[in-house]
Amino acid sequence: MSLVVVPFYQKRHKHFDQSYRNIQTRYLLDRYASKKQASSQSSSQRSLTERSSSKRASSQSSAEGMTCRLCAKRMSASEEEEVENENRYRSLAASYGEAKRQRFLSELAQLEENVQLARTQARNKLDKYFLEQTVADNLALERSSFEDRLSRAPEILVRLRSHTIWERMSVRLCFTVQGFPTPVVQWYKDGSLICQAGEPGKYRIESRYGVHTLEINRADFEDTATYSAVATNPHGQVSTNAAVVVRRYRGDEEPYHSVGLPIGLPLSSVIPYTHFDVQFLEKFGVTFRREGETVTLKCTLLVTPDLKRVQPRAEWYRDDVLLKESKWTKMFFGEGQASLSFSHLNKDDEGLYTLRIVSRGGVSDHSAFMFVRDADPLVTGAPGAPMDLQCHDANRDYVIVTWKPPNTTTESPVIGYFIDKCEVGTNNWVQCNDAPVKICKYPVTGLFEGRSYVFRVRAVNNAGISRPSRISDAVAALDPVDLRRLQAIHLEGEKEIVIYQDDLEGDVQIPGPPTNVQASEVSRNYVVLSWDPPSPRGKEPLMYFIEKSAVGSGSWQRVNAQTAVRSPRYAVFDLAEGKSYVFRVLSANKHGLSDPSEITPPIQAQDMIVVPSAPGRVLASRNTKTSVVVQWDRPKHEEDLLGYYVDCCVAGTNMWEPCNHKPIGYNRFVVHGLTTGEQYIFRVKAVNAVGTSENSQESEVIKVQAALTVPSHPYGITLLNCDGHSMTLGWKVPKFSGGSAIIGYYLDKREVHHKNWHEINSSPVKERILTVEGLTEGSLYEFKIAATNLAGIGQPSDPSEHFKCEAWTAPEPGPAYDLTFCEVRDTSLVILWKAPVYSGSSPVSGYFVDFKEEDSGEWKTTSEAATPNRYLKVCDLHQGKTYVFRVRAVNASGPGKPSDTSEPVLVEARPGTKEISAGVDEEGNIYLGFDCQEMTDASQFTWCKAYEEIADEERFEVHTEGDHSKLYFKNPDKIDIGTYSVSVSDTDGVSSSFVLDEEELERLMALSNEIKNPTIPLKSELAYEIFDKGQVRFWLQAEHLSPDANFRFIINDREVSDSETHRIKCDRSTGMIEMVMDRFTIENEGTYTVQIQDGKAKNQSSLVLIGDAFRAVLEEAEFQRKEFLRKQGPHFAEYLHWDVTEECEVRLICKVANTKRETVFKWLKDDVLYETETPPPDLEKGICELLIPKLSKKDHGEYKATLKDDRGQDVSVLEVAGKVYEDMILAMSRVCGASASPLKVLCTPEGIRLQCFMKYFTEEMKVSWYHKEAKISSSEHMRIGGSEEMAWLQICEPTEKDKGKYTFEIFDGKDNHQRSLDLSGQAFDEAYAEFQQLKPPVGSPSATPLFSIADRGKVIGGLPDVVTIMEGKTLNLTCTVFGNPDPEVVWFKNDKDIELSEHFSVKVEQSKYVSLTIKGVTAEDSGKYSINVKNKYGGEKIDVTVSVYKHGEKIPDISAPQQAKPKLIPASTSAD
Repeated sequence: MSLVVVPFYQKRHKHFDQSYRNIQTRYLLDRYASKKQASSQSSSQRSLTERSSSKRASSQSSAEGMTCRLCAKRMSASEEEEVENENRYRSLAASYGEAKRQRFLSELAQLEENVQLARTQARNKLDKYFLEQTVADNLALERSSFEDRLSRAPEILVRLRSHTIWERMSVRLCFTVQGFPTPVVQWYKDGSLICQAGEPGKYRIESRYGVHTLEINRADFEDTATYSAVATNPHGQVSTNAAVVVRRYRGDEEPYHSVGLPIGLPLSSVIPYTHFDVQFLEKFGVTFRREGETVTLKCTLLVTPDLKRVQPRAEWYRDDVLLKESKWTKMFFGEGQASLSFSHLNKDDEGLYTLRIVSRGGVSDHSAFMFVRDADPLVTGAPGAPMDLQCHDANRDYVIVTWKPPNTTTESPVIGYFIDKCEVGTNNWVQCNDAPVKICKYPVTGLFEGRSYVFRVRAVNNAGISRPSRISDAVAALDPVDLRRLQAIHLEGEKEIVIYQDDLEGDVQIPGPPTNVQASEVSRNYVVLSWDPPSPRGKEPLMYFIEKSAVGSGSWQRVNAQTAVRSPRYAVFDLAEGKSYVFRVLSANKHGLSDPSEITPPIQAQDMIVVPSAPGRVLASRNTKTSVVVQWDRPKHEEDLLGYYVDCCVAGTNMWEPCNHKPIGYNRFVVHGLTTGEQYIFRVKAVNAVGTSENSQESEVIKVQAALTVPSHPYGITLLNCDGHSMTLGWKVPKFSGGSAIIGYYLDKREVHHKNWHEINSSPVKERILTVEGLTEGSLYEFKIAATNLAGIGQPSDPSEHFKCEAWTAPEPGPAYDLTFCEVRDTSLVILWKAPVYSGSSPVSGYFVDFKEEDSGEWKTTSEAATPNRYLKVCDLHQGKTYVFRVRAVNASGPGKPSDTSEPVLVEARPGTKEISAGVDEEGNIYLGFDCQEMTDASQFTWCKAYEEIADEERFEVHTEGDHSKLYFKNPDKIDIGTYSVSVSDTDGVSSSFVLDEEELERLMALSNEIKNPTIPLKSELAYEIFDKGQVRFWLQAEHLSPDANFRFIINDREVSDSETHRIKCDRSTGMIEMVMDRFTIENEGTYTVQIQDGKAKNQSSLVLIGDAFRAVLEEAEFQRKEFLRKQGPHFAEYLHWDVTEECEVRLICKVANTKRETVFKWLKDDVLYETETPPPDLEKGICELLIPKLSKKDHGEYKATLKDDRGQDVSVLEVAGKVYEDMILAMSRVCGASASPLKVLCTPEGIRLQCFMKYFTEEMKVSWYHKEAKISSSEHMRIGGSEEMAWLQICEPTEKDKGKYTFEIFDGKDNHQRSLDLSGQAFDEAYAEFQQLKPPVGSPSATPLFSIADRGKVIGGLPDVVTIMEGKTLNLTCTVFGNPDPEVVWFKNDKDIELSEHFSVKVEQSKYVSLTIKGVTAEDSGKYSINVKNKYGGEKIDVTVSVYKHGEKIPDISAPQQAKPKLIPASTSAD
């Protein structure tokens, strides 16, 4: 950058004071003064020494009279020695003093010479200064007189202007003021004086040539304010102000100006007188809506000054038409905003909307396009609604309606239109035309004079009819010529009257013929005739009749014979296309008919306009990240064009979509709403009233990217190191590269408070770090940087902070720099940085990362331990919050200086965020892939491992094509496990990462191996199937087999071929391969394998049939073969099974098949013919049944059903015992429980009996009795029993305790069937009274019951006398007891009662099955165990000896166990 020469009158003047002296001279004078002071101090010291010696001599002389002679002799000797020494010292001091004096004299001479030289130089400078001072005084005198003549108050020539800027940009406020003396300017922010020292580097105030500048560096949101400048001199004061609005940049806003449309807005006719400064704070953008929706376009404004009663004027334009309020649109302006609201959108509202704020200070405007799409059609495939409905040439009984056709890019073409009319004040729509009109113009006739009408139009195509267009404005059916016939006649004075011109024509009865008959409009469907009324016409109302005649026919035909025409216009329909006609018109009133008018020239019914030709070449160019500018050449025939429709298509899809939904009248259009990075093709078609042209040629494929511009400025200038003579700087890449790669950077420097910038490098620097040499130690410097690309050099950055040039000596490291962010998601992000250039006294060992919310004051550290990496993933952040970060490097001396605070980061995932995908290509290569549709020409993919750029070409290969990039692994191995990331430059932070762990790598390698070594996919592995005849089929099915595929069947490593024993076949169309073996024998045990090969692909499947698996197949094959043979004769289709009838009878059932008359059927039980009373079964019905009534244990046995004839025999067997018998009892319980009667009371001499009757009862059913929810066991007091018809409970000698609720329960295996009776209150009293009546009197023979000894308690199932068991096992002693009443059972060990616990447990079932269980027996459990069974009639006692031995010990030799012998317990003992 070139240097700017400063004019001489702007250079700083030097101030003459003591600093003008020569430095060397000052040094010599100081040295001379110091030496002079030293010599004076030495002379005074010498005089003090002589004075002390004289005192010492006088003291000695006074002491001599007091010494003895011996002492005097000694003293004389010592005095002589002392005098000699003193003389020697004085001679040495004299020689040293002389040498010192000579040296001083030489130095003094040199000093005097230097002083003389300094005086001479000083005198010369003083003389020069005196002359300059004299000249300056003379000039000051002249200047003061000149200033007095020029004195005037300050006057502002150029006022301040308001600015709106982006955050972190710089802004310069300038104004020009004149006055004499030169005014002093002070700057204010919202009324507060701006002080540069308060915020160093924030503000820079300059004054040059009367131009005063306030520069705000790196403005932030707090700098939004009103800035004022006040200029003051002794003659007056003036001021000016302006607003500065600082906006925060958001990703969806683009600081580039979009290409506008070629629309020129008209100048405003009325301009408010007051001067306003208008700034747009928020603007409406490109809007996309659909018909029928509502929308508001709004701008937020800052108007200065803000006057309540006076405001600038707001105007809204659509394209170039000034809008006014209507029932469709509402406008608002005030309170700092201007808005335009739409209550119901139609395609008529599509267009470029411009808001203009007009004042004396000029016009401020903003424009943006609004797109309105078609609403969903009423019928699928129907066209969109027509638009821009207009009414023309309205008259007494007709009007011409015009409209614009819809865009039918995605629908079939329009074949015509229907026009509807509605009289104002009604809602009755009437269709005006029977057949669709093919052109966008139609004359509507049949209107009633004086009435108002509105119209609408509907389009028609092959799919159906569209929605109606927006309703037109109301039109009155009046003749505009009537106003021309009015005439004003002036009377005396100022009076006048208005009369019709007809009143002056006299008495005209029959009107004259019309004149000037002509065809004002011709089409192939109709001709519109127009004429002038007759003159004179008379006072009576006129009517017209039109007649037509085909050329050459000589006959006339009246067109409107039924309806009179009152307007001088008429549309004639029903004309033959291609024929020529002539017309004439007759006028009529109530007096008669006029003569015909002159005949028109021949008129042929044909379209006067044709479909336009296709537009010419279409050129698409870049605009923004989501828009493209499309331009095209106009068509050769562009007469009567209504506009153009633009279509777009994603390249390669052939799916065209409309870009605009209303014809545009210019040949350039900005297509918005496109996908960034996508490729599009465009085409255009022209539109007129007849229809649309053919499509133009398609444009070249264009990728949606921002237009190529110069890059934005770099930022984040950081001082990284300083050695006292040079500084190392670092900075960040510009946020916008301008669409092209950045070539390099230019740097400028200047000392603080100096005005001129000096170029550092003449050629661009490619790296973003640079050491600036040749700096002055101790000085303050600031720097600015500009980036350059193919489009040129961008704007320079804001000046950096003030950096002092002093050497860094701190032991701690310097700051890290170049903080960047990637992978910003909803709750996390990854921060990266570069190591500090200055490492301090020891190497950097790690880093601390601090963060805080943007508006918070406290820094938080992500972790207590320093991270050794130069990246960190920060998690657990709050979505939607904005954070700032900094990094501190650490070495052995501790943490160093923190880095510059990063720019704020919004923690929120960008819409459409994509992640890295892992996959394998068609050749089996493993890759990581990433797509980015927001790329520009300057964008590049950067792949990293552990966030370090990958440079190992031996292991990795990067392949990028368009907006897709892949990282290939050449030799994938476990060393490739890690974190991989990718970032895309020149985008809004597009990045992603992928963790390749061991499991994912194994999956990819397996998939790669499958592709490199392909296998034939199988729908099913090798399996077997057994047919009805015992044949075994082995089969498998592949997904697909080509006709060239081959296979092999291998059994026990030996290939088998197709033969009678192994029938093999393959259906390649279905992929089915099978082998059928007719006879499967023991020799076929082994391994079965099928090998398939189809080209390079292979596969095999094996089936192992060995051991149990083979035996199961063999048995199944034999069974199926035997079944097949069995079914050749009479056989059982269903084998014997059983059920229980409703009568509680067990029924055995079987089904037979393939029988004949000679077939013999028999029932057998235990191989003995079972005689039944029922006749033999009818085998033709196929069902055989055997009923077993009242099932009991006597019915145990093996039941058989046999079939036999000359073809063979078959047998079906059912064993009725064990589990089958128990299931039958449960099934009978289910039937009996459901049919059981309520409990009934029967009184007997012994007590009260409760009875429950049922279809069948046996003691083997699981029944229970309950008294007050407590289960009842059979005893002397309460005996349980039953018969075949009932179950009963006998309460002997009932007492008050026996009152309560009694429940009988029978269990059927799933459910409990209960019957209850409340035996209390009156029921008990009545039963007890009846019992007392039946009870025999005491003393009678019947009162003493006779009991047999058989009723005493006894053990039926005996126990062994000796039991031997191993330690740790479980011992179970079980026996069956009997007694009436039920006996009491007690167990003893060594004649002592056994305490029940988890170790010892006793169980009694059905009052007769008793068991003692000892879990985990030990040696302590050895001994004698006894069971006592007793009731009131006596009982028995049985002893059992238990011997326990340890594991591994020899089993004791004991005799075989014998049945234990019971010991009788007499009744008297029992009674006790």
